[in-house]
Amino acid sequence: MSRRPQAACVGLFLAVVLTAGAAVRWNTIARQPADWYAGPEARALAASILLYQAPEGGWTKNTDMSAPPSASYLAVKPGAHAPTIDNGGTTTQLHYLALVITATGDATLRAAFERGFDYLLAAQYPSGGWPQFYPLVKGYYTHITYNDNAMFNVLTLLRVAAQGQAPYAFVDEARRAQAASAVEKGIACILRTQVKQGGKPTAWCAQHDETTFAPAWARNFEPPSLSGMESVGLVRILMGVENPSPEIIAAVEGAVAWFRAVPVRGLRVDESPGADGKKDRHAVADSAAPLLWARFSELETNRPIYIGRDKTFRYDYNEIERERRAGYVYLSDWPATLLEKDYPRWRAKNKRP
Repeated sequence: MSRRPQAACVGLFLAVVLTAGAAVRWNTIARQPADWYAGPEARALAASILLYQAPEGGWTKNTDMSAPPSASYLAVKPGAHAPTIDNGGTTTQLHYLALVITATGDATLRAAFERGFDYLLAAQYPSGGWPQFYPLVKGYYTHITYNDNAMFNVLTLLRVAAQGQAPYAFVDEARRAQAASAVEKGIACILRTQVKQGGKPTAWCAQHDETTFAPAWARNFEPPSLSGMESVGLVRILMGVENPSPEIIAAVEGAVAWFRAVPVRGLRVDESPGADGKKDRHAVADSAAPLLWARFSELETNRPIYIGRDKTFRYDYNEIERERRAGYVYLSDWPATLLEKDYPRWRAKNKRP
């Protein structure tokens, strides 16, 4: 994949990029004071981000873009840095550019933003879902991707832009209208993929087949199941709908009822070094432990699943291999704030009894 510098922007900022250093860490770029985004460091970082933009308009993932791409980065085979919505890819860069554009009005950055925004719109399936990569990459990547909140991030960005809210007030009316339509289609996809048990709506899998809409496999340790993590973001998308339809209300109520029915009780996860000093985690019985939810629950039984790279279903956290125990989160309190605060506010706003 070619990486062509955005010439006008590079001419203005590249020298600054090369000397700016890493005063602001990549994972904090969207959490700086408002006036920082008008300054030279913010503009240099924006210029660096443009150097990573793919020809299709999006960005890759898991890459610190606070400095220009290295020669070794640019030397890899075409497609190695494919644009994606996974792990914050594209949405992170667009949000940051929007903050700088709002602060500076920079026309070059706005043109790059619009290319990225159009990429998100183009990547959407007619059904309303998004694949993990666009252009499509063979494998589970073509599935409708809720995993790691990928589609939640896209819909959140498009919804705020469609409403003309900060920092997307500069987005033109045509793109706002397109974004609003994309959000509507995305919500329809969420409703269509919600898993039912005995005719009642429950939760969602982390990924759904783009043709059948059924829960689907991703990696060996990410089975067709009900997600205690990704489902939280999807409920929040539905709760953000003004004047929700009976179908949306039923979807929210069903998901909340499912969350309330399936917490893991009397268990905590301890993290401590193993005998070799390396990170490890174990589940420990504790009657006083706060409620936890499983990342994966069986589709029919709601029983928590702990599955490693061998693709074997287990029901005891401590039986999965250490590499997965220490490197993946199978239990957490993901829905806690939703149940305790967000859902009661939503019910009050919508005058639910």
